[in-house]
Amino acid sequence: MARRRRRGSGVKWLKHYSSAQSILVVGDGDFSFSLALATAFGSGANIVATSLDSYGALIGKYSQAEANVMDLNIMGTKVLHNINAKNMTGHHDLRIRKFDRIIFNFPHAGFKGREEEMRVIKLHRKLVKGFFVNARHLLKPYGEIHISHKMGYPYDAWDIEQLASESSLATIEIVSFHKHHYPGYNQKKGDGPRCNQPFPLGACCTFKFCLRCY
Repeated sequence: MARRRRRGSGVKWLKHYSSAQSILVVGDGDFSFSLALATAFGSGANIVATSLDSYGALIGKYSQAEANVMDLNIMGTKVLHNINAKNMTGHHDLRIRKFDRIIFNFPHAGFKGREEEMRVIKLHRKLVKGFFVNARHLLKPYGEIHISHKMGYPYDAWDIEQLASESSLATIEIVSFHKHHYPGYNQKKGDGPRCNQPFPLGACCTFKFCLRCY
């Protein structure tokens, strides 16, 4: 069962996230993760949910995307399309915002070859580094950046903690990620002819980072 907690009057929790936090979800595929949060909170008013795809491409890729976006809109979530994690600070709806939590689940630069090829690993690292460079500027002083990521080779070769450090971020903790904590969340391949299909998760962790204090 997913852990829903109350910490304080009227505040609803789902795992690491609460209705009292301003939350930015980056690269949310079919928006099912954002919808899981909004459903647990009873409102999506504290959430900004983004996708790399245009709305047209989104509903063409994912069978549930149109319904998920509609539900998020009804629940008061700000839904943004065509948001690239590597330059999102330039978007007019984001550049004046600051967030308590910025979430990027299973970042992936696309299927450009075999995952263990160094060329492909470098593409993934470039994406994550670009995300960190942008996300740190959208973070409140005591906010956190969360990346959920598969464990083991070749995923460990992305060296996410090192990329964070290079962006003046400090590691808070690394905790296990379990999909069942987020009812309704459906991870998607996001690219290629099977873009609507889920990818296997296996062992996964959520890396939590904060702005480094000097």
